[in-house]
Amino acid sequence: MALSIPGLLRERVARTPDAEAMRYRDGDGWASLTWSGLQRRVAEQAFGLRELGLRKGDRVALMGRTSIDWIITDLAVLAAGGATTTIYPNSTESEVAHIIGDSGSRVVVVETDEHAGLVPDGVEVLRFGRVPGGEGDYDALVDDLRLGDLATLIYTSGTTGTPKGVELTHENWLTTAEAIASLGILEETDLHFLWLPLSHAFGKVLTMAMIAAGVPTAVDGSVERIVDNLGELRPTIVAAAPRIFEKIHGRIVAGAREKGGLTEKVFRWADREHGPATAWLADRLMYRKLRDRVGGRIRYFVSGSAPLAPEIAEFFTRAGITILEGYGLTESSAATFFNRPGMIRAGTVGPPIPGMEVKIAEDGEVLLKGPGVMRGYHNRPDATAETLVDGWLHTGDIGELDDAGRLRITDRKKELIKTSGGKYVAPARIESMINAASPYISNVIVHGDRRKYCVALVTLDEDTAGGLSGKDAEAEVGRAVEAVNAQLARHETIKRFAVLEKDFSVEDGLLTASLKPRRREIEKRFKDTLDSLY
Repeated sequence: MALSIPGLLRERVARTPDAEAMRYRDGDGWASLTWSGLQRRVAEQAFGLRELGLRKGDRVALMGRTSIDWIITDLAVLAAGGATTTIYPNSTESEVAHIIGDSGSRVVVVETDEHAGLVPDGVEVLRFGRVPGGEGDYDALVDDLRLGDLATLIYTSGTTGTPKGVELTHENWLTTAEAIASLGILEETDLHFLWLPLSHAFGKVLTMAMIAAGVPTAVDGSVERIVDNLGELRPTIVAAAPRIFEKIHGRIVAGAREKGGLTEKVFRWADREHGPATAWLADRLMYRKLRDRVGGRIRYFVSGSAPLAPEIAEFFTRAGITILEGYGLTESSAATFFNRPGMIRAGTVGPPIPGMEVKIAEDGEVLLKGPGVMRGYHNRPDATAETLVDGWLHTGDIGELDDAGRLRITDRKKELIKTSGGKYVAPARIESMINAASPYISNVIVHGDRRKYCVALVTLDEDTAGGLSGKDAEAEVGRAVEAVNAQLARHETIKRFAVLEKDFSVEDGLLTASLKPRRREIEKRFKDTLDSLY
């Protein structure tokens, strides 16, 4: 059994040395690396880092978009005995300084000159693709690694508070990757397309799982090229945050509405449950086109980082595309629960992966235990003791298990709203419902803690909403809110709402890197708007 991530790669090379491991952008086309070729480049960089003075336990920070060079450097740092600290490419100067300082990173590898300019004085800066190479006994390096060695420090993007460094060991990643591979979902004939940020746990655990399963990965972190890449690569496995699936659904619904007339009627007829006699026609009229737009070979989409609205999952199911929703925290190596084909239930994230245990606390909080759970928070024994109690990770999420052991996340423990009337409201569920009720809505924030009633801040999707503004925008959102209110208890209903002029973004600090709204920051920035709704 492998004792480290580089050891896992070495085992993969022994099994399938000449099979394709990675495909990456090379000018206007794609280049490819075999597993043995990938390990060779990892070994060269590992010895290059050693010659620069990197020793076991040293931290190296990586800052850049997802790329083949990011993956190679990450693996090289691990092989050299170091641990990688990840920095999201859109981080501010203060965030970069905090992560580098708190982690004690000696070297920072960056993508651009702009990134290099954010690095504090006195820290060595290298560029992706230009990390020096070297030679030596690679097996000796790998044999010196152990399961308990620190592999990664990932600073949680967090919707509130200062980011904390999550310490993840080789064992955390190894056991999680091998558990995913053991599910039998991944096949060596698959092609995995990776565009998710490798600075976060979701993208990283997927990379590790593909090594364990021997699945080739096509890498391109350009969000602007996602659609084109799907057409060019025709992948079979693609993972994304729910926002991506919402946008695909929204564009299709909005397109049908804009054309109106017969097109809209055909869409509404096609987008519903059909029996065998009419399913083929619905497929030909609409769903086949959707499958073609995403490459025509998708076996599974994987959704994570936030809850996926059941309505969105059901739409893709009708289209003949299976979305496997999963759940995990950075603190649990990202992939703790995973839906299996044949036992999917919309609204759940599936049962736990092999080796992980779950229980629901008396207050509904989801607790986790197993080899995927972090070692602790870096330099934060207080936060570690608060989060890890008797070996159980307190996730901060409220959830329930169904009769098949599948988990349903209902809300964040710290984000439950208690109105001034003493009634509890779960905002995430309502936000998801409103979002799914209109193709033009992008983000929704439900507010009402210690208030008389609940209100909402709503942003429009810049791609689908187009020229929708003013009274038209308010009328569209009003229809969605009214439809959702009809399904809610009286104390949960949205009494008033405001449509904001601009959507939230990572750049303006209102979305996390995994595209989740920073609730507290949004409420703070739009305090006057919220106050005006009461």
